[in-house]
Amino acid sequence: MDDTLYDIIVVGAGPAGLAAALYTSRDRLKTLILEKFMPGGQINNTDRIENYPGIERIDGPGLIQQMQNQVAGFGAEIKTGCQVTALKKQKDGNITVSCDEDKYIARAVILAPGSDYRKLGIPGEEEFRNAGAGVSYCGTCDAPFFKDRQVVAVGGGNTALEETLHLAKFAEKVTIIHRRDEFRAARVLTEELLEKANEPNSNLSIKYSTVATAIQGEGKVQSVRLKDVKTGREESFFCDGVFIFVGMVPNTDFLEGFVELTERGFIKCDCAYLRTNTPGVFAAGDCRIGAAMQLATAAGDGVVAAMMVKQYFRDPNWWSEPVSELLQPGGW
Repeated sequence: MDDTLYDIIVVGAGPAGLAAALYTSRDRLKTLILEKFMPGGQINNTDRIENYPGIERIDGPGLIQQMQNQVAGFGAEIKTGCQVTALKKQKDGNITVSCDEDKYIARAVILAPGSDYRKLGIPGEEEFRNAGAGVSYCGTCDAPFFKDRQVVAVGGGNTALEETLHLAKFAEKVTIIHRRDEFRAARVLTEELLEKANEPNSNLSIKYSTVATAIQGEGKVQSVRLKDVKTGREESFFCDGVFIFVGMVPNTDFLEGFVELTERGFIKCDCAYLRTNTPGVFAAGDCRIGAAMQLATAAGDGVVAAMMVKQYFRDPNWWSEPVSELLQPGGW
């Protein structure tokens, strides 16, 4: 067991975790980042980032390397290959973080384990998994790369419809497929999508009761195999890209019983100060309820959590104060 008492342990070295560590280490708080694989998380699969403020264009690994270097320059310690398996609150208020046989102790913890896109699990999905090859999970991120091209969107929830409407602003043609015969998204979104699809010469079309069974191509996506779930009929449908919007899976299994989670596994927290139900434990990024699932907002979460850590250290009783009584400019 490492007897070092860290001020902060950050779980996860994605954009949220690295941003948090940047702020805590610049405040001269002894900071340890624990990452189960390598820094970056799913952003490493992004070959072009054009919506991160202040950076015109960069790839995911390039941005993470810059963030990692910046954090290390201020003294934060990063341990990779350390999968956190359990956390425990001690009687003295400190928190023990376990990584298999290794244990670390901190005064506070920022949880930033991120989430993964829910996959279809069909042939070709992993092979073409990046915008350059043709498979994407984020229309907000990658729609501009498919300007004047034909794409297929998969899904039927709120995010799927919102992202499909965004795609339609760029692509020559968008076909959204859904396994059921009606969407499960909010009524107002469904109505907006249907209105768009019914416009004269609309570039948006809908295929109900349809699933994708394979993504095909040579070097890049050239078609998707579609199946009508009612008739069993299959077809090879031409497209330049496939956008998959079937949900997110938070990387929070190890937190069950330590902090409160939703039924889908997202960390419950107050969305103003990112406090969980366990004093001294904050949540940041795609793992929490209400997350916007964007690179910039994940980094912003890390900043907020790091600043709130200072407030917790100054006054532990702040943890139980209602958000409504704190919200004001500079309320922290």
